[in-house]
Amino acid sequence: MNDLYIQGVHIDWNKIPVNSYLREIDAIKGLEELIFHNSITFFVGENGSGKSTLLEALAVACGFNPEGGTKNYIFSTYDSHSQLHEAIRVVKGYRQAKWGYFLRAESFYNVATKEEEYADWEHPSEKYHEKSHGESFLAQNYLKPNGVYFFDEPEAALSPQRQLTLLMEIHACARQGSQFIIVTHSPILLGIPEAQIIAFDEEGIHEYKYEETESYMVTEMFINNREQLLRRLLSE
Repeated sequence: MNDLYIQGVHIDWNKIPVNSYLREIDAIKGLEELIFHNSITFFVGENGSGKSTLLEALAVACGFNPEGGTKNYIFSTYDSHSQLHEAIRVVKGYRQAKWGYFLRAESFYNVATKEEEYADWEHPSEKYHEKSHGESFLAQNYLKPNGVYFFDEPEAALSPQRQLTLLMEIHACARQGSQFIIVTHSPILLGIPEAQIIAFDEEGIHEYKYEETESYMVTEMFINNREQLLRRLLSE
């Protein structure tokens, strides 16, 4: 056993209704077990491939609010999360996380609003709504040592330079004993050394090297062959 907070996950499909859309998602419909072996794990794949669905289920199974925030956030703007968390058994390590955060790009506005409502004189608001979207993402004091973090497309509001900043912060926090499970399309974030990269596609899930990810290959192709590629794409 390694020293990760979350060692892996088991899925009991007997707890999922036979008519559930979850059984139609190619990447996860046959998934029974997933093992983590690095403090930083990335889920990659096309839109709709199931990576965010699994991340959300993991976060909820670990006690986080489906819309994001810390475990202290208890609210629901729109109940849209799947039943997958009910079928998940999280395999935990011997250490217990001292902190955690679930960041979802699509519902960050709701979390920022709740943060103002939860604030008091001991915990003043960071006033995220008064900052730009990207500044709010990086301004949050959610990255602390010895924590467990679930991030769903954290690059959504960030410029390339800010993504590099986030890369450094994630890497430093992981070295301080934290664990990250991240859904991303960013070829910048995916470049974190030694991260575990798990790809979701119609054949299931499997591990990739950085250079095998579509994010890397498409970006490299575009940069190295921009003029030829644009002529071909835009002439059709």
